[in-house]
Amino acid sequence: MEIRFAHTPIMVEDVLHLLAPERGGIFVDGTLGGGGHAEAVLTRLPADGRLYGIDRDDDALRAAGERLAPFGHRFTAIKGNFFDMKALLHAQGVERVDGILLDLGVSSYQLDAAERGFSYKHEAPLDMRMDQSAPLSARDVVNAWPEEELKRIFWEYGEEKFSGRIAHRIVEQRAAGAIETTTELAALIKGAIPSKFRNEAQHPARRCFQAIRIAVNGELDGLADAIESAHDLLNVGGRLAVITFHSLEDRIVKNAFRTFENPCTCPKTAPVCICGKKPTAQVLTRHPIVASEQEQTENSRSTSAKLRAIVRIDPDTGTY
Repeated sequence: MEIRFAHTPIMVEDVLHLLAPERGGIFVDGTLGGGGHAEAVLTRLPADGRLYGIDRDDDALRAAGERLAPFGHRFTAIKGNFFDMKALLHAQGVERVDGILLDLGVSSYQLDAAERGFSYKHEAPLDMRMDQSAPLSARDVVNAWPEEELKRIFWEYGEEKFSGRIAHRIVEQRAAGAIETTTELAALIKGAIPSKFRNEAQHPARRCFQAIRIAVNGELDGLADAIESAHDLLNVGGRLAVITFHSLEDRIVKNAFRTFENPCTCPKTAPVCICGKKPTAQVLTRHPIVASEQEQTENSRSTSAKLRAIVRIDPDTGTY
C-alpha cells in the first residue's frame, strides 16, 4: 500500500501565534515536509504575502506542491537544505523576510515509508537519507565507520548509555558480513543491551536509529550557523520559530537565541560594556513551549517537541 507523504504539524496554533503571519510580508518554511505548517501560515497570510518552502526531500516537495497548489504564486517550493537558506533565497531575489519556521523533526512519511529505511519497525535496506541523492547512507555509517565513532554518535546524538557495547557488537557482526537491513540492525542493538533493560515501552534501538539518522543527514553539523543565517535574514520585527526534538538541537537553538539577545562579550566584572555588541533579537519564549497533553496523546511524535522563538529588533533602539 502506498503511503502518502504526511507530516502532522505540531503545535500549529502556537507556531502561528509566534510567527504572526497576519502581519503580511515574506515567510519561509525551511523544513517544508508535507506542507502542514506552510498551509496554516498561508491561510493566515494576507493575499499579497508570499511563502517559500525549502526541503531536500523530493517526495516532500511533490506532496507539498500538490497540497499548496490552491495558493498559486503565493507559494514557491525550493529544493535544498535550510542550512543554505541565504543562498537559496537570494537566488529567488529575496534578501530579507518577515518570518521563518524550522521544524527539525523527521516526517511521519519518512518514518512510515519502509523503503526509506528510517524505522526499526519495518524491514528495509539501511538508508535514512532525507535527500536520496546524497552519497552517505545509514549502511555506510553502520558498516564502515570506526567503532569509536559509532560509540560517539550513539552517546552524543542518541544519549544511549550502552553506546560502547552496541558499537562493539556492530563491529563484531559486520566482520562476518555486512549489516544490510533495519530489522537486522534493530535486533543486533537489542541483543547488545543487557536483558533487564530491553523491556522498554519503545524499542531499545530507537536511540541508535536516531543517532544514525542525525549523522547521515548532518542534522547538527552547522545548525548553529544555520540559525544565525536565519536570524540575519529577518527584517526588524521579523520572527524566527524553531521546533526541536532532541536535547542537543534544543541546546544549540537556546544558546544561539541567548547570544542574539545578549551578545556582550565583556567580562562580567566590567562596570560598563566596551565590546560594543548590541542585542539584535528578543526572545519570545522564556521557556520552551511544549505540546498539550491532548496533542501528545493524539500524536506521540509531539512528546519530545520544544518550540522557541525570537523577534528581530533594531540594535540601536532595542525595539521592533
